[in-house]
Amino acid sequence: MGTARAETLHIGVTATLEGTYTVLGQDGIRGLKVALKEFGGKAGGYDIDPIIESTDASPDSAVRAVRKLVEQDHVKIVIAPLSGSEGIAVKEYAKTQPNVVFVNGASGAQETTYDHPAPNFYRFNPDGAQMSAGLGSYIYNVKHWKKIATIGEDYSFVYTQVFGLVLEYCAAGGQIEHRFWVPLGTKDFSSVISQLPDDVDAIYVGLGGGDAVNFLTQYQQAGGTAKLIGGSIMVDQTVLSSKGKAKDALIGTPTAGPQADTSPDPKWQAFVKAYQGAFPPDQRFPSPSLLATFYYLNTKAVLTVLNDIKGDLGNNEAKLRSGLAGLVLHGPTGVIRLDHNRQAIAPNFVSEVVQDSAGNLVSKLVKTIPDVPQTLGLDPAKFATIGAPSRTVPECKKY
Repeated sequence: MGTARAETLHIGVTATLEGTYTVLGQDGIRGLKVALKEFGGKAGGYDIDPIIESTDASPDSAVRAVRKLVEQDHVKIVIAPLSGSEGIAVKEYAKTQPNVVFVNGASGAQETTYDHPAPNFYRFNPDGAQMSAGLGSYIYNVKHWKKIATIGEDYSFVYTQVFGLVLEYCAAGGQIEHRFWVPLGTKDFSSVISQLPDDVDAIYVGLGGGDAVNFLTQYQQAGGTAKLIGGSIMVDQTVLSSKGKAKDALIGTPTAGPQADTSPDPKWQAFVKAYQGAFPPDQRFPSPSLLATFYYLNTKAVLTVLNDIKGDLGNNEAKLRSGLAGLVLHGPTGVIRLDHNRQAIAPNFVSEVVQDSAGNLVSKLVKTIPDVPQTLGLDPAKFATIGAPSRTVPECKKY
């Protein structure tokens, strides 16, 4: 007799399928579907059936969604959430549900895994600061931009992105003139655009989704000509594939993030082809966004371990937990393993926006930074003294 089960295993999933980050959530779900397709919709002898709940990037919506999945649908595995502050909230909820395994979707706030982590929460993608690795030294030493200003959405993921940028850029000798913060979902950027300083070499833009497109459109209408530096979801297919000409302002923009569209890695090329083949061209981006990649990686981790343990979810998923903690994941962006907080140690990529032969905007690989830990190469004890990312933390100095 074989060991195949006829059972269906429901896995709970959340994504931002409403609000400013809708396009991000939609591509995250595409990444999940690519992983499921790769495994034939099965793992550990189960037919895998995701139950998908929508959020709007707010912590309250994320907790409502995962609570419904756990307490009404009775799932034992949750892949969630997408956005930074959602991740912190879901981490805290996970502590109240010790018999459920939570694997991140795409959220990137540092505190989700660094500050009092939940023992049942696993993240196979880097946090926002890890995604900034390489950018500060590149803009200072290669671009020779000695003084910049930043503008970003006023929440935890972008705090974490700027945290990583500031640590590296200021250690190299750079100065940050001013940090501007705008609410998530801002429609009118005119007041902050009028305040952007003229006496800087470039402006770092940490915006995503509709916010990014609105800012670029209004910045060009206002006659803005400053050189730009892109946050990871600013210079991503969720923005680079948007309609209209505003995105063209990003050509030549340096950025850093967990992937580069032009990476020659055969695993990356295969993933791009799998993504393109899974959806009609008008229902996807030309290349997967980092949200698709992250949901793919985190889903692949779950399905891989379910196969490894032959679907044994007994003893409160003990084998699943130990399997996830020890997994070395060979993904399209390189090798990923988890640290003692169950947080990814992963490669990062410096890139610049170019126009490809088909006329699409893509991130062109400039440099790879291998094995970036959450403490960014600093002594862990010194890193712990910096404090949690915020509007003003870290200071612009060498730590």
